[in-house]
Amino acid sequence: MLQRRDVLKSVGALPLAAILASPSLARAAASGLEEVHLNTEGGQNVIGFLAKPAKTPAPALLLIHEWWGLNDQIKAVTAEFAKQGYLTLAVDLMKGKVADTAEQARAQTQAVKGPEALDTLTSWAHWILKHKDCSGRIGTVGWCFGGGWSLNTSVATPVDATVIYYGQVTLPVSDLKQLKGPVLGHFGTQDNYINKEMVDGFEKNMTAAGKADSLSVYWYDANHAFANPTGGRYDKEDAATAWKRTIAFLDDTLK
Repeated sequence: MLQRRDVLKSVGALPLAAILASPSLARAAASGLEEVHLNTEGGQNVIGFLAKPAKTPAPALLLIHEWWGLNDQIKAVTAEFAKQGYLTLAVDLMKGKVADTAEQARAQTQAVKGPEALDTLTSWAHWILKHKDCSGRIGTVGWCFGGGWSLNTSVATPVDATVIYYGQVTLPVSDLKQLKGPVLGHFGTQDNYINKEMVDGFEKNMTAAGKADSLSVYWYDANHAFANPTGGRYDKEDAATAWKRTIAFLDDTLK
């Protein structure tokens, strides 16, 4: 029988897309993370899952899940970012809940209270920056629901890099002026919600905020959630391209 460390070693040798496409492989990758607890600056008790790179100190990343919650898929991506050289923390904004249906996901998303979520995210950002294995630089990465919160976090506290996968970006100019580091956005041309009108408005506001040169936007001939291998809108080629661009952006900015 394979030992747990042997299973994790075998999973670690596989490409990310293969791991995410298999629930059992994603679960195995997720099992290697360290569960960490934090009393936030606002008085909440929250949990996250931490993955450490082979070499430290290293730049830190906060990962923010989709509306499904902090599932094995996001935890597996956390492990992958650690393999890429990042001290990576997966944040939970759903208080441990993971949805199986769109109805459940919608309900738990609507239950999220903005001030509590922001308190959770900024508190984790401050915590990981003080971690003994952190180099002192930090980025945020979020998908869908988490994409919007990736941007919100970067506005609320100094962050060196922000990655948004098809997240809501309807912030006013006054907020965007608070951004410290560059922003990378991935969007799908077939997305009816996070659409061109919204993103065009975001680009316009970033320009008005004096941040035009720090924004990179990429469009893909794909739908919402095109980077999620567990969903019906997954686009393997575009997901791979977006991943390569994300890693290059983070390496250039944080390392």
